Amino acid sequence: MGLAVYGTRHVQAFLGSLGKLLRSPFATLMTTLVIGLGLSLPVALKILVTNAGIATGGFAGAIDMSVYFKQDVALESVQRLARNAGERPEVAQVKIVSADDALKEFREYSGFDSALEALEENPLPHVLHIHPSPLANSPPQLEALKRYFMAWPEVDMVQMDSEWVLRFNAILDLTRRVLAISAAVLGLGVLAIIGNTIRLEILNRRAEIEVTKLVGGTNAFVRRPFLYTGMFYGLIGALLAWLVVTIGVSILAEPVGTLARLYGSRFVLSGPTNDDVSALLGSGVVLGWLGAWISSARHLRSIEPRA
Repeated sequence: MGLAVYGTRHVQAFLGSLGKLLRSPFATLMTTLVIGLGLSLPVALKILVTNAGIATGGFAGAIDMSVYFKQDVALESVQRLARNAGERPEVAQVKIVSADDALKEFREYSGFDSALEALEENPLPHVLHIHPSPLANSPPQLEALKRYFMAWPEVDMVQMDSEWVLRFNAILDLTRRVLAISAAVLGLGVLAIIGNTIRLEILNRRAEIEVTKLVGGTNAFVRRPFLYTGMFYGLIGALLAWLVVTIGVSILAEPVGTLARLYGSRFVLSGPTNDDVSALLGSGVVLGWLGAWISSARHLRSIEPRA
């Protein structure tokens, strides 16, 4: 029986809080709209980072590493080392360019046939062109792969242009940190908005609260409808944030797709995933409840029935 009464009181507080919000739709909309805009900013930044990673996910496949052997290394040794390198999970493809093939290609495209004829021996070394796998698409992994090849005594030099990878990953890392900071700051802003709204609600219902306490209502009982109100504010604000972000993605999808096609890409702008939406709605509810609890716990203690 006690559990049934407890559940009934929660249902009454739930429906009563929802009814109060519906009876003042304009004020509710304005409050939840501010909350929604605050929550939409970190979500939009998260989608920006996610899409940037998707759009550039194939860039790592454009990285090639050139392993130059010493002049006295035989082609058979290069072929054996190439087989060893191809067995590593970080290596997707290995291509051998022999010294003779390199000289032939240089002769064909350089236009220095007569000058090359004067050479007594081939000055070009054997080369391995290494195509890293997706397992080695970060700067530390690429550097580790480079050190692996440099450790071969037959290798003279390893050339790899990874500066752009370092820069791009640094930008993404910076953006993720900005995302975390903005989420924290805007989360505090949502707490402040909901807390202040609940404070005003408590002040407007001061007489009702005094009467409730006069007949034996505890702070927990009085606090319950305000907690539900805060949760509703957070949930509705999160739904509005989802709507804002979805509309923004829809507006940008076509021009982004057109730009991608001009660069020969099939990239399609992605909106919030199910995990993003779940995290957004959950964050809204938690922030709403927490903001309401902090505000109500602080202000209800100061309201006592008058003698």
